Amino acid sequence: MKTEVRKNLEPMYKPKEGLYQRFIKRILDFLLALLAVLILSPLLIVVVILIKLDSKGPVFFTQERPGKNMKMFKVYKFRTMLQDAVKHQKVGVEVRGNDSRITKLGNLLRRFKIDELAQLFNILKGDMSIVGPRPTLPDYIKQYEDWELRRFDVKPGLTGLAQVNGNIFLEFKEKSAYDIKYIEKISFLMDLKIIIKTVAIVLIGEDKFLKKSETQMGGEK
Repeated sequence: MKTEVRKNLEPMYKPKEGLYQRFIKRILDFLLALLAVLILSPLLIVVVILIKLDSKGPVFFTQERPGKNMKMFKVYKFRTMLQDAVKHQKVGVEVRGNDSRITKLGNLLRRFKIDELAQLFNILKGDMSIVGPRPTLPDYIKQYEDWELRRFDVKPGLTGLAQVNGNIFLEFKEKSAYDIKYIEKISFLMDLKIIIKTVAIVLIGEDKFLKKSETQMGGEK
């Protein structure tokens, strides 16, 4: 499966990489991820303990995902669902808060995006970036059209343009459109805006953030 994906679905286009994307972005990714791990280490330790007390299973959920140039890597998340729940996951179906497989603690971790903080270690390893298209499942790749394969020209991110513009409320192609738009316009300023919006979503909640954004857009017309 992995070999077929890399051989048969090579990205068709290569974005023009400027100084920021080639050098500065990786340096900032590493420094910010390292700083975040150090600052958040007390929280991360507490999360590890609570997961072990909450339900049976490993602390981390790991899964193979295609990264830059479709190179497979293991993505990390703090486990938020019952053990082996992913075996019953259907491709293309988003996991929502009312899913019975999510643990009580898992709902809290998902609400504040704490489960994804484990991906700071993916960033330190160089598999991911702070901002970029979210890592997709291998099963999704064959559903992509040629233009969507450009998502594999960059590293997947902890957050992205699609995640601050609707995220799970977006259709599959809408997410792809936001991902490609980001790739075509990568810059320090864009990354900074996405990070700030992501923090706002974590603090006030996705529903409230989207409603607030729609209200502001309506007022500008």
